Amino acid sequence: MSRRVLLKLSGEVLGGETGQGLDPESFTAVASMLAPISASGVQVAVVVGGGNLCRGGGLEVPGLPATTAHTAGMLATVMNGLLLNAALRRAGASSEVYTPWPTGGETTLFSAREARALLASGGIAILAGGTGNPFFTTDTCAALRALELECSEVLKATKVDGIYTADPQKDPSAQRISRISFSEVLEKGLEVMDAAAVALCREHRMPIRVFSMTDKKTVERALCGEDVGTVVHAEPNH
Repeated sequence: MSRRVLLKLSGEVLGGETGQGLDPESFTAVASMLAPISASGVQVAVVVGGGNLCRGGGLEVPGLPATTAHTAGMLATVMNGLLLNAALRRAGASSEVYTPWPTGGETTLFSAREARALLASGGIAILAGGTGNPFFTTDTCAALRALELECSEVLKATKVDGIYTADPQKDPSAQRISRISFSEVLEKGLEVMDAAAVALCREHRMPIRVFSMTDKKTVERALCGEDVGTVVHAEPNH
């Protein structure tokens, strides 16, 4: 089987310089990176976040039930998924948006079997709506979908080029880590992905690669399996 990866794309990446709102140029830029990689034979599934529009866990409205807030956040990811799908098709890629519950004629109800078939045929699977359940982040969705789709790696695209010993924007002496175990990430409380996602990947020995989305060449290298950014890996005896 060709290399198959799960790309976790934060909503902020789609929000332009501010990371907020819908930035058409950002969608076009991401599509221009992914379309040729998919055409080259790498099978790409994408989980989109929604932080540029609505972060359900962070909504603080008096009287708003938490489940409603999380549902709003999940719907925000569907909006991003639809626009990314349109950008990918403009770039010449074959792609589909899958959601965990029906959201209209522009999306398809998620089926791991059908999504794997799309990937095998050279299409890009856009996975929106998170897991479909409140209180689970899109990070957890990325870990879950990577396992369901039999991917070889979870690629976490961020605005920094890996995991550091401290916040590099606050601490000039912070050093990038090239490799780190799941247990170390959890023990040190490093903000790679949420703990549930990291624990799920650790249990199933699914590596996570954290890298920068800002450089097109780095994205291409990560998707193609080159050693960029930071790899979170399983312990030999786990």
